[in-house]
Amino acid sequence: MIKHVFSGVALSAMLSVGAISGANAADKELHIFNWSDYIDTSIIDDFTKETGIKVVYDVYDSMEILETKMLAGGSGYDIVVPTDRNLKRMIDVGVFQDLDKSKIPNLSHMWDEITTRLATYDPGNKIAVNYMWGTTGIGYNVEKIKAAMPDAPVDSMDMFFKPEVVSKFKDCGVYMLDSPDDVIPAALNYLGLPPDSKDPAEIAKAGELIEKVRPYIRKFHSSEYIQALANGDICLAFGYSGDVIQARARATEANNKVEVGYAIPKEGGLLWMDSMAIPKDAPNPEAALAFINYIQKPEVIAKATNYVAYANGNKDSQAFVDKAIMEDPTIYPPADVMKKLYTTTPNDPKVQRVVTRLWTKIKSGT
Repeated sequence: MIKHVFSGVALSAMLSVGAISGANAADKELHIFNWSDYIDTSIIDDFTKETGIKVVYDVYDSMEILETKMLAGGSGYDIVVPTDRNLKRMIDVGVFQDLDKSKIPNLSHMWDEITTRLATYDPGNKIAVNYMWGTTGIGYNVEKIKAAMPDAPVDSMDMFFKPEVVSKFKDCGVYMLDSPDDVIPAALNYLGLPPDSKDPAEIAKAGELIEKVRPYIRKFHSSEYIQALANGDICLAFGYSGDVIQARARATEANNKVEVGYAIPKEGGLLWMDSMAIPKDAPNPEAALAFINYIQKPEVIAKATNYVAYANGNKDSQAFVDKAIMEDPTIYPPADVMKKLYTTTPNDPKVQRVVTRLWTKIKSGT
């Protein structure tokens, strides 16, 4: 599931302090594979200064790239950062090694709420440590929505799933994620059905709901809505929290007078998680453990949150998170909203075929 979509080919940043040479070099090198533009690079610099370990930091812009490398084996990476359902699939086929938690004492700072939810994908929390998390919800152009429908229910999935509402925004532009793993659970939840349902009959009901509003959806895409919202080209998008917040930041930087809002649906939304794991064939697992421990220092992971504007799974870091981020309920939701956030699990092949056929039919509009 794509949570942070950026264009370009994966790049490498080799950041180090001091000379590392000879036979000792292999022990002083750490290879990380993460989503692009997803860390404050000063964290890498500081880690190298503290440990002498040189970091080779590669990035990807789709989970398919990561899964392909991991399933092929011999990736050469020491730390990777899969998203929840992808993490579960890779755990099930034995891609990762168990963590030696005795070497990660900073796990004592983790947030029980997030650690418990992560166990949905990593039973017993043996393999992964949360890095960042967020939600799916409603991105919107404040002025355009107000102009089209002054009393628009911007905090509800009525904005997408009620034909008499979404039809009012057809002309100003409605985008929806090209992701059945996100949209179908949202439709199930809206209908009062289990968002993680594997029942083909219930999934079909979700499909019928989406098909009713299909005529009002301009495009299904998992990245274009960011710039489209920022530019004021569309007025409504069902997307990822961080993407919409990024669109808001771009509009502010451009000083284009576009005000972008984000709402977690009052009916509830998906809570997704990106977490760090160590491949079974990692060349330097000791360095990987050292980095995971380092980044979970509360003040360090807070620096990452302040850079990317996503919540992290470290409870004690919240004392170091910028006030504007910490007090933004769309980034750090209050307890009553947290209770409404759901998680979902991978589909087995039979259910996935049902979902794939349904999604193809929905997108084609036939």
